[in-house]
Amino acid sequence: MGVCCPFLQPWDRARDQFLINLPCLSDPVRRSSLLLKLALVVLHLVFIGFLFLFDADFIEKTKRDPWYMGCYLLLFSATLLQYFVTSGSSPGYVVDAMRDVCETSAMYRNPLACSIQHASRKSESVVVNVEGGSASCPRRAPTPWGKLVLDLYPPGTSIRNLTCGYCHVEQPPRTKHCHDCDRCVLQFDHHCVWLGTCIGQKNHCKFWWYICEETTLCIWTLIMYVDYLSDVAKPWWKNAIIILLLVILAISLIFVLLLLIFHSYLILTNQSTYELVRRRRIPYMRNIPERVHPFSRGIRRNLYNVCCGNYNLDSLPTAFELEDRSRPYTCIDMLKCRCC
Repeated sequence: MGVCCPFLQPWDRARDQFLINLPCLSDPVRRSSLLLKLALVVLHLVFIGFLFLFDADFIEKTKRDPWYMGCYLLLFSATLLQYFVTSGSSPGYVVDAMRDVCETSAMYRNPLACSIQHASRKSESVVVNVEGGSASCPRRAPTPWGKLVLDLYPPGTSIRNLTCGYCHVEQPPRTKHCHDCDRCVLQFDHHCVWLGTCIGQKNHCKFWWYICEETTLCIWTLIMYVDYLSDVAKPWWKNAIIILLLVILAISLIFVLLLLIFHSYLILTNQSTYELVRRRRIPYMRNIPERVHPFSRGIRRNLYNVCCGNYNLDSLPTAFELEDRSRPYTCIDMLKCRCC
């Protein structure tokens, strides 16, 4: 060990200095997310690169019909661009919503009513303190954010039951604390390891467009690979590589296609993956029938809210609304387009 130390210490100092200059690599979580993004980009380039390397007829076809390859490259670029846009977008953090509410309220001028503190030891983000003041000070009136959150729940709900145990902020309905991001996310859907971010209220539409473009790109690439294999007069090792890539591509297509169908269903019914999977563990959804979507406003309104950026907080439905939504459909309801 004494012999190795003189050689290891300069290397460790150089590594630490390199990580300090590149903050995105100093955090292990961000470093793994960056490596996954790099692997995804390389995977896309591999699939299109093998066609250019192995298929001379494909290059001739590109010269004959430049619009064909132009459209494909446009879709390829748009898919990768949408991937990075979605990866860098905010899912809608409770901290940001609290700050916006406090900025538009007169109580924000009082530093004791809306103080700022660190959310947790893991995250460097800040949150707005709900009650204000220190623990020894007398309990103050709820902040504008606290009042807003309480209005979304039935009367008599205690504010303490709505406070996150990790970042100490009041959670509106459909909110969950993400342990990977170490923040509470509005309309939490899931944490995507491939994107390195959560999917929530503000980026669910971007995520849907990404998997839609990815599905289209997989279908188009699959067609080109099948067209390549239609010509059997090629070396066997080239066909073996293309068949291996074709199998990987087919599996990827099945996955993203099912994901696209699933998230289309979630958007049309105004649900999230977390609510669908953990329905019995969410306190305010335990007593709601399985086939009743408590936050659905109809297909047209649900699409408008997701696609047009209507980021309003959903309140818990009343007993009358739940009874009306659990009512079975009749022929008259179908004619009136009740589901829309």
